[in-house]
Amino acid sequence: MELVRGLHNLRSKHHGCVLTIGKFDGVHLGHQAVLANVCQEAEARQLPATVMVFEPQPEEFFAPQRAPARLSRLRDKYNELRRIGIDRLLCMRFDQHFASWPAEAFIRELLVERLGVKFLVVGDDFRFGQGRQGDFAMLLAAGKQYGFEVVSTQSFRLEDCRISSSAVRDALKQGDLASAQMMLGRPYSIAGKVVHGQKKGRTIGFPTANVLLKRCVSPVSGVFAVTVNSAFGQFFGVANIGTRPTVDGVKPLLEVHIFDFDQHLYGQQIEVVLGKKLRDELKFDSFEHLKKQIEIDVQQARDFYRHN
Repeated sequence: MELVRGLHNLRSKHHGCVLTIGKFDGVHLGHQAVLANVCQEAEARQLPATVMVFEPQPEEFFAPQRAPARLSRLRDKYNELRRIGIDRLLCMRFDQHFASWPAEAFIRELLVERLGVKFLVVGDDFRFGQGRQGDFAMLLAAGKQYGFEVVSTQSFRLEDCRISSSAVRDALKQGDLASAQMMLGRPYSIAGKVVHGQKKGRTIGFPTANVLLKRCVSPVSGVFAVTVNSAFGQFFGVANIGTRPTVDGVKPLLEVHIFDFDQHLYGQQIEVVLGKKLRDELKFDSFEHLKKQIEIDVQQARDFYRHN
């Protein structure tokens, strides 16, 4: 699957496509139903199936602290879209210049002149252009004018589909990993590069691999029994996702203690698959109290995987 980052990287070879535009946060089963139909339409027209997303997401640009928790980063979306069979991912940088682009220019210059859209799939609540002046009705009119077909994602969704990114966020927030998995079609996981931390876990016998969440808001927090996929194989562990109040942390971080593992992971990509929420994140009076609780967490996680 080809990744095109930014309008300036569009070339003549990118002209002509079946396109869908959206956040596709989490790429859940509702999204997958839409995308499967996009792929079918693209195959029927012998055109590339193309997905357009925005980075950052518009809410994150305008009000980052009030933006919905991000389920998936661009890298995660890329991997899922490639698995589904999308041919091209177009990532548009959402900045002040892009936000101030008139809706008519978005249609004429991007959709028609640069992308040559022949079939467009968007939500009927999709808004675009300066002041959100562009809407579904404008796209329908433009389709008739420029010769491309426009359909709503509702036409392509699962029957009686109650799946949404918001519903997945709610399930994760409540620690209901089973419901989240059912809606996603896979267990929820967090992937990222292992970075150096404060190494305080080593002082109490529980070294951790640390992953920056790189999100305005994390969709999950607490302590979890997890499976870790790495270049060295698959391992069980226990992870804390949060701000680490015991050490007065501020930025959200994923820290995972991997069982029976002594390799260096710095700079490597790992995937942490959440298996069961054990408890909420707590602030402890001392490292000794934290160590005792981690011992309990580790035993609970080992017991969970022993019986599952």
